[in-house]
Amino acid sequence: MSRKWLLLALLLAGCGDDSARVSLGWFTTKDVVVRGFVDPKIPGVTCHVAHVEADLDFADPSDMSIACRQTGPIDKTMLAHIDRSKSGELVFKESLSVLFKSLKVRRIWDAETQTLIYLSYSTKETQGSHHHAISTVPLYGTAAWTAPS
Repeated sequence: MSRKWLLLALLLAGCGDDSARVSLGWFTTKDVVVRGFVDPKIPGVTCHVAHVEADLDFADPSDMSIACRQTGPIDKTMLAHIDRSKSGELVFKESLSVLFKSLKVRRIWDAETQTLIYLSYSTKETQGSHHHAISTVPLYGTAAWTAPS
């Protein structure tokens, strides 16, 4: 009986919270990792962020991409609780190194087009750039949409 539990423990140890993990090749320790998360204040939006993770390095590269889509209902009560400032609000954060580099995602409200903008970015400059990417979720067709007056 103890062998079965040991085998189960070993199998579960390899499980993570990644949506996907793709190796970049046989002779590298780098993988492309995709992590999915639901917007904590707008649960009708799911985002997936992809970035390179280097297992034997002290810091992961800063490149990333993001895709966000409506995956459930979005209504006006959800929008009432979001930060509408120009800088938006932090909805996701992940450490990328022991040297204070993080991958962050902010939700920004574009009132004119009634669109949620999701900006992913690195907090540390790499090769002269703070790498970033955006994805948008237009509210047209949802219960949150308000016809222009």
